[in-house]
Amino acid sequence: MTNFLPDQSFYPSPQMAMQAVPEKLAHVAMLNPNPGSPDAMAVVDLDPASKAYGKVIHQLDMPNAGDELHHFGWNACSSCLCPYSPHPHMERRFLVVPGLRSSRIHILDTKPDPRKPRLVKVIEPEEVKRKSGYSRPHTSHCGPDGVYMNALGSVDGKGPGGIFVIDPQTFEIKGAWEADRGPQYLTYDFWWHLGHDTMITSEWGTPDMVENGVNPELLLAGKYGHALHVWDLHKRRHQQVLEMGPEYQMALELRPAHDPSEAYGFVGVVTSLKDLSASIWLWHREGSSGNGAWKIRKVVEIPAEAADPELLPPLLKGFKAVPPFVTDINLSLDDRFLYVSCWGTGELRQYDVSDPFNPVLTGSVALGGMVRRQAHPKQPERELNGGPQMVEISRDGKRVFVTNSLYRTWDDQFYPDGIRGWMTMLDADPSGGIRTDGGFLLETENLRPHQVRLQGGDASSDSYCFS
Repeated sequence: MTNFLPDQSFYPSPQMAMQAVPEKLAHVAMLNPNPGSPDAMAVVDLDPASKAYGKVIHQLDMPNAGDELHHFGWNACSSCLCPYSPHPHMERRFLVVPGLRSSRIHILDTKPDPRKPRLVKVIEPEEVKRKSGYSRPHTSHCGPDGVYMNALGSVDGKGPGGIFVIDPQTFEIKGAWEADRGPQYLTYDFWWHLGHDTMITSEWGTPDMVENGVNPELLLAGKYGHALHVWDLHKRRHQQVLEMGPEYQMALELRPAHDPSEAYGFVGVVTSLKDLSASIWLWHREGSSGNGAWKIRKVVEIPAEAADPELLPPLLKGFKAVPPFVTDINLSLDDRFLYVSCWGTGELRQYDVSDPFNPVLTGSVALGGMVRRQAHPKQPERELNGGPQMVEISRDGKRVFVTNSLYRTWDDQFYPDGIRGWMTMLDADPSGGIRTDGGFLLETENLRPHQVRLQGGDASSDSYCFS
């Protein structure tokens, strides 16, 4: 008799996931800055015992040019174990990879050889638009009942954006997710509190607001996203707006607590129109039983740094300061440490968020930056450009991976001398503190690394059913 067991990379709780064996591979989305050439998915060796450690061991070029591969994810993950929508027969096998600029979605199979994923399906833009009503797919998350993907815009490249669902086995698009979308028009990220039947969504801008770089008129008028939205996950209905105010522009990455019994999370805000500072905000649910109204409050502010205008890109010269430009955040699986990428100043920060209402800065590493150009210890004589952008954390919380590319037109706008792609790793002390791993620096000549996914899962790829 055949004995069917769940995928061994699925874990009921984040605590169990933290005890998993360390990853040996990373899948990395690689942007080609030449829009006439294809992007690629790279496989990086993360096994310290391997002769190829820290190097690209395989590169899969996409079949078309100009996709702008973005926040990809797995077809299935630990949420498959949730008792209210169980499908433990699923495998963490396929990578679902959206092309933000092309509206094309790629399905990569990692099972035959994890070191050499194969492209097995392409969902063309026309099908995405026809079946979902949206365009510019941005982020993919494996949910308890399918693959959820958000999109920045409507079919015509304006708004509203929203979320659609893909079957995790056939990869057929089921359609738009929202039953009642309420007032949300701008979109960016989405995540959920499975234990509270709640989805949280954030705001950036519509395609025509972001595809050509930051529009200074829209920015100064406070037209980019500045609110979160609360949804009933089961009923797919909008419930509440958590407003930060138009001073706070571009509410981007969401990181909810991994513990499904908790009802809080963090969002990074790129900049303040008042002083170019960046900030981290906490959303949380009031009431001793966690069933009250949802609220939001600012818990971290990161100031801009004075700078010689001659060293700044044109958009910032008049401000005589370099903004932190927080473009990504990530939360360790034990919900203790929050990592914050300051892509503008060139810094990765670590905060102890054991008390989420009062984060404490416990570590900082400088790498690159618009002005600082801080070198990597492996090549101390060579300036780095770009800065820590996408950040991913290993399940055990001991390794933190960062890449330096944001979005092609934004890369070029804020680093006009061109971004030379790199990926590096930081070592995290379990009691607090981070340092750059002096031996790990992957530099790419013609491609720019963006999203990283670790073999078997990582801190931002799974949601859990049990605490």
